[in-house]
Amino acid sequence: MASIKAWIKAARLRTLPLATTCVMIGGALGFKENPQASFLILGLAAFVVIKLQTLANFANDYGDFVKGTDGENRPDRALASGDITPKEMKARLVFNSIVIFIAGCSTVYLSFEDVGMGWQAVGLVLLGIASIGAAFKYTMGKTAYGYRGLGDLFVLVFFGYVGVLGVAFLLTHTFQMIWLIPATFSGLMAVAVLNLNNLRDHDGDKANGKNTLVVKMGIKKAKLYHGAVLLTAWASMIWFLQDWKGMIWYALIALVCMKHALLVMRTQNTTSLDPELKKVALIAFFTGMFMLMSVTI
Repeated sequence: MASIKAWIKAARLRTLPLATTCVMIGGALGFKENPQASFLILGLAAFVVIKLQTLANFANDYGDFVKGTDGENRPDRALASGDITPKEMKARLVFNSIVIFIAGCSTVYLSFEDVGMGWQAVGLVLLGIASIGAAFKYTMGKTAYGYRGLGDLFVLVFFGYVGVLGVAFLLTHTFQMIWLIPATFSGLMAVAVLNLNNLRDHDGDKANGKNTLVVKMGIKKAKLYHGAVLLTAWASMIWFLQDWKGMIWYALIALVCMKHALLVMRTQNTTSLDPELKKVALIAFFTGMFMLMSVTI
């Protein structure tokens, strides 16, 4: 039986701050629109998103192992290292999916119990099911989108638009077009982390037929793409936040992010970029946290 330490390893805890970014930004939008919004619903939404990220990490570990992408070259992976068996991982994937579904339905019910469970509530449940499916299909199955260079698009959609707008809608039952801007920021920051991951793993992915966008573009173009993603994210977000409290702090965070982008451009050995993943994830996390704090404290 796999140890608790092995499951913590498979959960990849350092990815969780990035996952909660969309919840905090969505929460900030929700509380700014509706100061009486429920912290309970926000907390439940955070639980669902964290479990979804964990599910995606488990599925990624399993899919890459089964396809042979992760082997002796990845002792940091739970299945490749032998810390967890495929049978144990499959059982945990099923269990986590059930927990996410129940928690997600409960969150939607609490959000809509006073206004009635209409088509909007059903739509949110369907988005939740789609999110579970997306977590599985990144590396699992013959049509895994992560192996076809579509990971960036799915990350943008689910870490950005589905996550941010879904949480905001749970809290307000409304939608504003301008919310697409911070949702895009959240998604693009997640895309930047994925791109860094794929830059780091370029050689192994290419050798094993994992055709990520980095493999398709090549390292030089992927670095330019990385800078464009971050520049677009921050240019749009700074414009959106111009009327929010603490503008100076957001500007400083943006400068730190641009410094990171320059480091990536100058790095010759992309395998050394691993520490930068955590940096970008924390930049996104603190941005979301400051937004939420500015409207709730």
